[in-house]
Amino acid sequence: MGSLITVKAADGHELKAYVARPEGTPVGGLVVVQEIFGINAHVRSVADGYAKDGFLVVAPALFDRYERDLELGYTGEDKEKAYSIYPSLNFDWALLDVAAAFGEAKQAGKVGVVGFCWGGVVSWLTSTRGPSLGIEPAAAVVYYGGGIGKVAAENPTCPVMLHFGANDTHIGSDQIEAVRSAHPEAEIYLYEGAGHAFNRDVDPESYSPEAAKLARERSLAFFHKYIG
Repeated sequence: MGSLITVKAADGHELKAYVARPEGTPVGGLVVVQEIFGINAHVRSVADGYAKDGFLVVAPALFDRYERDLELGYTGEDKEKAYSIYPSLNFDWALLDVAAAFGEAKQAGKVGVVGFCWGGVVSWLTSTRGPSLGIEPAAAVVYYGGGIGKVAAENPTCPVMLHFGANDTHIGSDQIEAVRSAHPEAEIYLYEGAGHAFNRDVDPESYSPEAAKLARERSLAFFHKYIG
């Protein structure tokens, strides 16, 4: 369903982006923000899924600033590679690249953003810092955003929904409570029995089918409410 294109960030950096197009006229646009494993098969499947629901979906290759065409799995050397890159990841650069993807997606009208793990925090930051970069999301969805407690005090400029696994060993309850305390208006869902990365259906160690299904239903309804 999808294809790779090249987009250009405001600082001149060119990066790849995976684009999934719906059949017929899009109901709106979505930007899908990757985990620390690149725009791999799982991220592309997420994009394809939302395209089937009628959205024009763009998933920028945020790792292109570090190593081009990097696509990683979740075990062994691939996992080690992802973890070695993680300390170098830069939110300012990520937001520039999301803005480039946003520019592509907005041809479909209103645009939402959804991100996972590290990408979840990037999604949150699009809602708080995005307007200064030309990103004006209609809605933002955050899946298990690691480290979100550090930026919880920032103020979203659009409706935000957040999903967390109750058994997430990467994200303490203090981080969730930091968001809840600062933003009681945000929709925050906690999934009993689910851990970190519970949406990752290609990873049996992380995947929680019931939580993933419910979180996606909620996210889709949220996007339809604010986008179309």
